[in-house]
Amino acid sequence: MEKKLLVASVLLLMLLGGAGYLIGSGFVDYALYRANPDDPTAIPEAAVAIVEPGLDAPAKPQAESETWTITSADGLKLVATHFSPAAPGSRWVILVHGYGRDQRFVWDYAAEYLKQGYHVLTPDLRAAGRSEGKYFTMGVRESDDIVLWAKEILRRDASAKIALHGISMGAATVMMATAKQPPQVVAAVEDCGYTSAYDMFTVQLKKLFGLPEFPVMNCVDVVSRLKTGAAISAAAPYKSVPYTGMPMLFIHGDADKLVPVGMMEKLYAASAAPVKEKWIVPGAGHADAKNTAPKEYFTHVFDFLETYMRAD
Repeated sequence: MEKKLLVASVLLLMLLGGAGYLIGSGFVDYALYRANPDDPTAIPEAAVAIVEPGLDAPAKPQAESETWTITSADGLKLVATHFSPAAPGSRWVILVHGYGRDQRFVWDYAAEYLKQGYHVLTPDLRAAGRSEGKYFTMGVRESDDIVLWAKEILRRDASAKIALHGISMGAATVMMATAKQPPQVVAAVEDCGYTSAYDMFTVQLKKLFGLPEFPVMNCVDVVSRLKTGAAISAAAPYKSVPYTGMPMLFIHGDADKLVPVGMMEKLYAASAAPVKEKWIVPGAGHADAKNTAPKEYFTHVFDFLETYMRAD
């Protein structure tokens, strides 16, 4: 009898484990997998439901540009565009796009930085645009890649002073990167970043499918580590900002339904940045602060960065 109970228990655990893997795998592929790895414009299926549909990419800035490539720590070819300002200088910014987007969707930000005399680097994050990769990791490995891009800038311009500016998942990536001491990065701007991808997807799981956090997200966390090399729970900027050693500007819209403004308040409170400022934009939805208040947006950004980007 005891042997039969043991066998039955093992079989039940195997069934539950298999079901958990299928649930987790389905969500990971839905949320993180580039729908068509051979199509640089392809995005995860979840992104189609979450990001604003039908939004055209901004025009490419009218500036001298060139393509840069680097290789990630795990062997992926990563691609970025470098835009040069009209006059030479040592001020740089790395602009980091959001979930379900590619570098083209920060080219309107790039145009404003170019007017201010910045060199601009707009990377395609892994599994986006022309960069290789099958899966997003929601900022975990992407933040390592941003550190590599900063090193590439420094290799080409030893006098560079670098700012980081990210939107949504790009903001989460920036916050996580600041805790990794990227060279010559002197300030950062995060716009509507989440406390953690786990928390954000938990909200979307209930909203889109009516499913509870337990056990679905627990399965997703395990399977995401197996499939992407990084657990969803590791994409947690609120664990990184206590180790941020550079000034940071926090921007958020108070009408953001994807990443509630309360997440920004938690990030701001937890941040160890030596100088930190926050700006909440009335009426702005997710990643829409710039469009809601364009003049004020760049006034806040450039006024904040100016102190740290000055030449010695």
